[in-house]
Order: sequence, then structure tokens, then C-alpha cells
Amino acid sequence: MHFTALWAYLKNELSFCVFLFGFQHIQVPLPGLTLTTCLFVASPSGVRLVGGLHRCEGRVEVKQNGQWGTVCDDGWDIKDVAVVCRELGCGAANGTPSGILYEPPAENEQKVFIQEVNCTGTEDTLAQCEQEEAYNCLHNEDAGALCENPESPLSPVPENVRLADGPGHCKGRVEVKHQNRWYSVCQTGWSLRAAKVVCRQLGCGRAVLTQKRCNKPAQGQRSIWLSQMSCSGRESTLQDCPSGPWGKSTCIHDEDTWVECEDPFDLRLVGGDKLCSGRLEVLHKGVWGSVCDDNWGEKEDQVVCKQLDCGKSLSPSFKDRKSYGPGVGRIWLDNVRCLGEEQSLEQCQHRFWGYHDCTHQEDVAVICSG
Repeated sequence: MHFTALWAYLKNELSFCVFLFGFQHIQVPLPGLTLTTCLFVASPSGVRLVGGLHRCEGRVEVKQNGQWGTVCDDGWDIKDVAVVCRELGCGAANGTPSGILYEPPAENEQKVFIQEVNCTGTEDTLAQCEQEEAYNCLHNEDAGALCENPESPLSPVPENVRLADGPGHCKGRVEVKHQNRWYSVCQTGWSLRAAKVVCRQLGCGRAVLTQKRCNKPAQGQRSIWLSQMSCSGRESTLQDCPSGPWGKSTCIHDEDTWVECEDPFDLRLVGGDKLCSGRLEVLHKGVWGSVCDDNWGEKEDQVVCKQLDCGKSLSPSFKDRKSYGPGVGRIWLDNVRCLGEEQSLEQCQHRFWGYHDCTHQEDVAVICSG
């Protein structure tokens, strides 16, 4: 039985004993009594993940009285996984997969030790979390955990995702790299939010299309490695999104994922005597065009200066902005909205190419310190 607290009243002192893993005996004197916190080490390694592709993924097991048992998934959530990842020295918590996905499965004689785990997410070990002794849980409810693997070559860098067999690197079938091999991504769980992450990671523009099925010529011949993606759309890389266990997909290549992003923006500042000041133009379909100043402000200036490697925005006045004169020809972009943290303008929100309600009297001009 797991005890969260045990009070023992003695003649002149009050002893409070908490049974946890991985800590030493501590004594804390209080006025009028002595509070003794007894923290007993049950195992130098009180938790492990079994059946995954690396030590930071798998079915959750805990050790009690020299035996390894499983954890029930009642109440199991990402906060609990975060504590397991921290205890094992793995990276961030990436998901709460079912423990039954991992093979070999738990043996029938293996016990389910813990039920109703309730971590705040800040604990150092799973044993510090509120939990109950298992009372009505079977192995088909075993909990799993998916953490980042610090030893894996799959690190969150752009080279670990690509769009294959498309016209350019911003359109194609989604593939991910694992241990120097490329694998397809299944459509199960895929969404436009996940496509946005891929486009951002590859340095492309906005996600404009994601298809759940590829045409036969575009179907992959590689193993299908990743499925059940669950992205919010704000992640920096696809590896930051929770997913099903790597390599556990049951998909076929009819379910390969195809994504199309806008191409990266080519920018220039024209009309000034320096490269880092002038009227802003963007290149689309081989034609340079203006950007309308509706909703344009300091954050958008900052992104342009950053992308052109021109230092910081000098926050020009309205008069200074208009000194470069109006453009001619196409007005490509309108209602551009940036957070200011984007690395390039294509990562900001904007209307579709060529859709606007502007004249060239509203052309954007930018002045950077560079």
C-alpha cells in the first residue's frame, strides 16, 4: 500500500513521515514540537518506460518491493508524463499514448500498482505525486509516456522534416528523418495546424493546402513512421507536436500526407539611397509588387528589417515613409499582421496574393538601422 502521510504521536514530539522515492531523511524543528520528515528510498530507479523505440518512450512501469508493475491510465495526463520525463532525465513531455501500444505487452501475472495519479507537473519524481493503490484496473488500461529523447539524432532542426516529390521544397509529401532514414507521415490525426508547423519549420510561407491522400505517383515507398499528430499550430517544429508512438503506424501509403506551402518571400526596399530603407516590394510569380499599409506597424517593420539583415526598425514617421513615393503595377499584399517574433514576412498573416482594397498611395515603406 502506498502511504502519502503517517502521523505518529510520541511523548514530546510529533513525527510526520512521508514515504517517497529518491530522498533522504530530513528533520525540521518547529516551535513546541519537532517535525521529522522521513523520506525512504524504495528504489534508485523507481520508474521506467518499456517497449518504446528508446528509453524515453513506452509503457510506464514503477518498482515496488523489488517488482515492476504498471500504472493505470485513470486520470493520466500530460502533467504526469512531464514528471516521468523529468525523473528519467528525458526531454519535454510529448504525449500520453496508451501503454497497450507497446510490445511485448505486460504479462498477466504482472500487477498494476498505481491508479489515479495526480501530478501538478512540477514534481521531481512520480512518487511525489498524489496517487492511489490500484483497485480495479486491468492491463488494457496501462498508461504510456512519450518524452523527447536526448540521445536521439531526431533533434528539432529543419533537416528532420521535408516535403518530397513536389515542385520545390515547399510542396510535397511529408517525410520525417529518424536515424538517418526518411519515413512517410500518415494522415491519421493530421490537420492544417500540423501543416502550418511544417511550413514554418521549412522556412516556407503559409500553409495553403493539406491533402489526406496523395496521387499514386506521389505516394511514398518508405516505411510509415509517424501518425496521430496533434499540433496546435504554434509549435516551432513538427517534433514538438504530440504524436502516436514512432514506428507504430498501421497506415498504408494511400494515407500519405501531402502539404503545400507558399514559397518564401523575396523582399526588397526601393526608392531610397540605401539597401535598408525604401518602399517595400515582394516578389510573386516573377513580378515585384507593393504592400498595402493597412494594419501595418512597428512589429511588421521589425520582421522586414530582420529578414533583410538590416538591423532594427527606426520607426519612421508618416512623412518619412511617404518620401519614397508610390509604386506602380501590382499590389500584392494587404492586411499583413505580425507578432514581431517571426523570422521572415511569409510567416505573418496576410490576405491572399493580389486581394486588397488599396491604392499605391498606401504603399508600405520601411527604414531600418542597417
